Amino acid sequence: MAQPTVDKIWMDGALVDWADATVHVLTHALHYGSGVFEGIRCYETPDGPAVFRLTEHMLRLERSCKMMRMDMGYSVEDLVEATKQLIAANGLKECYIRPLVFRGYGVMGLNPLPAPVGVTIAVWPWDSYLGEKAMKHGATAGVSSWRQRSNNATPPQIKACGAYINSSFAKMEAVDHGYDEAILLNEAGHVCEGTGENIFVVRDEILLTPLVSDGILEGITRETVIAIADDMDIDVMEATLVRSDLYTADEVFMVGSAAEVVPIREIDHREVGEPGVITKAIQAKYLDVVHGRDSEYEYWLERV
Repeated sequence: MAQPTVDKIWMDGALVDWADATVHVLTHALHYGSGVFEGIRCYETPDGPAVFRLTEHMLRLERSCKMMRMDMGYSVEDLVEATKQLIAANGLKECYIRPLVFRGYGVMGLNPLPAPVGVTIAVWPWDSYLGEKAMKHGATAGVSSWRQRSNNATPPQIKACGAYINSSFAKMEAVDHGYDEAILLNEAGHVCEGTGENIFVVRDEILLTPLVSDGILEGITRETVIAIADDMDIDVMEATLVRSDLYTADEVFMVGSAAEVVPIREIDHREVGEPGVITKAIQAKYLDVVHGRDSEYEYWLERV
């Protein structure tokens, strides 16, 4: 499927035509993965387009830059406003948003510090990452032979471009095995996350999700689900999980800005089943929140 295009991309403070948003082939990030990014969604609501938790995403981008020792050159407020302007300029009611901060052209070699820093924001229409069928009936997943990157190697808490090679290995393996998605364990065998999603397990009506210290991204959708589950009087625990916890779960689902809230119906050819009561309740609540149908969470929506 071809990449959808729009009219404009924001690039280093200016709106440029989609086809002109290019970089040099010796861009440092192209060779060494020296960049950080975010994945964000804008939704159509009764009061017009609104970006879900935009400021929180830009704050996480800023934290990633700090870990990578990159100066964005723009404030979080600058990037929030640029995102809104970009969506409006493209006339979009809904879209996916990809901010990227990267080491640019100017020096080669493994020391990235002398390379200049570039900042871009792109937007385009993009349906739920794992597809509508998975949203309704659940996706299939397999535990990957590839392990999650270590906290002391490439920290999973940084949303770094080069780190996602690991996710690509796991995703390709999952597709080769006929699964929709992969689940990664850390080197100790503890459950971490999907290739681009956090994971939740339901057992005995308790919602469980891996600890950040076990090697996961501090997901904004994960945090959102924990908050709304708590408001719905669903017991939530952050805990170390092992592979067998996936096989014995009553329900399993994955969450992320791209994937939203997607049920998992099968893991390693072991049936979890159709989406369960808690999964469906959280999915429905989440979709109401992001589409502006629940005024209690209006503060998470930033209007374009």
